[in-house]
Amino acid sequence: MSLIVLKFGGTSVATPERVLKAAQRLVDYREQGHKVVAVVSAMGKSTDDLLALAREVNPKPPARELDVLLTTGELVSMSILAMAVAALGHKAKSFTGHQAGIVTTTRHNKAQISQIKADRLEQALAEGYIVVVAGFQGVTKQGDITTLGRGGSDTSAVALAAALKADLCEIYSDVDGIYTADPRIVPRAKKLNSISYEEMLELSAGGSSVLQMRAVEFARNFRVTLCCRSAFSDNPGTLIKEEAVEQAIVSGITYDNSEAKITIRGVPDKVGIAADVFDAIAKANINVDIIVQNISEHGFTDISFTAPEGDLDRLRPVLDAQVAKLGAREYLINEKVTKLSLVGAGLRTNPGIAAKMFKVLSKNGINIEMISTSAIRISVIINPKHSELAQQALHTAFDLDSTQIFEEDNLSAEELDAKAKKGR
Repeated sequence: MSLIVLKFGGTSVATPERVLKAAQRLVDYREQGHKVVAVVSAMGKSTDDLLALAREVNPKPPARELDVLLTTGELVSMSILAMAVAALGHKAKSFTGHQAGIVTTTRHNKAQISQIKADRLEQALAEGYIVVVAGFQGVTKQGDITTLGRGGSDTSAVALAAALKADLCEIYSDVDGIYTADPRIVPRAKKLNSISYEEMLELSAGGSSVLQMRAVEFARNFRVTLCCRSAFSDNPGTLIKEEAVEQAIVSGITYDNSEAKITIRGVPDKVGIAADVFDAIAKANINVDIIVQNISEHGFTDISFTAPEGDLDRLRPVLDAQVAKLGAREYLINEKVTKLSLVGAGLRTNPGIAAKMFKVLSKNGINIEMISTSAIRISVIINPKHSELAQQALHTAFDLDSTQIFEEDNLSAEELDAKAKKGR
């Protein structure tokens, strides 16, 4: 008897009809003889609504209290889904992150899973229950409720799949897999049948919102096979595993409009200066991505880097202190940049990919501000106004275009629910 973990995103359980559709999937797997665990996000836009509510009474709500509030969204969806399973004639038990044994670090709003004590889940599975777990949440060793950050339910699902030694972890959302580019921007983007952990990590780091990067890291580290599928159809999704079937030079193109470019100008070019700057930023729990240091001139240099736009309020005081401490001239922030990335396992064995990428961008009049590379990724910082043109031009240049044009499903919520009901 195999064990399957299914994760349902907010849109997948946004209405009673969609909850019943999700419940039917769980029941179908159970009737096929599988042990079944579901991990759920909050229904629809519940998390956004709760966050807005918190900010109405306090523009900067305490992180601990915000975690307590935000976890209530998943409590609703887990209990409703368990009720829906019962309505279909099967036993189900719901568990909070705490009850599921998900132990985290103490960093509120962005906690990391440190341990999973899955005894209660294993017992419920042995007793024939379909298990439903609230995603996105856990508890510290001291008993405080924590959340795992945006997309944290993905990480909850993969971590539970690893702890329970699941045979498969399916991630259900409103898209039917991983595409070579965002099909809403590049209509001829192709859905991939499979992709490697490495490539998916780079796509997630580059801005793809289909899977949280930490979830992919968990899957790679514990060899959990993932499948990204649509909750609204029975179409096969995209498998994410150790080795992908496709061996294309470039697997996909991704972008991120949520980063800012920061430049510290006139920094004394001395040993240890960069270490001081980035140590101070790290102590503020701010992640930096692309880093470029210019050639020294007259004993001074410029340091540029990118960081999440949402962290700028915490970053500015750090920069003020560092500029004063180091005797730098000033710092500049460009809040609107796009990080555009080519990703593919073939990049490591095919020379000339970077040159071709830069030539395509140049031909289309797109200036490159920063460059970063890894074995399977090339990222550039460009002006956001060129983002769509750059993606479309590169997608065509690297022979990623499909023969079919993607058409977004613009059905209303009521039509989607009717479609879900018809499919039960």
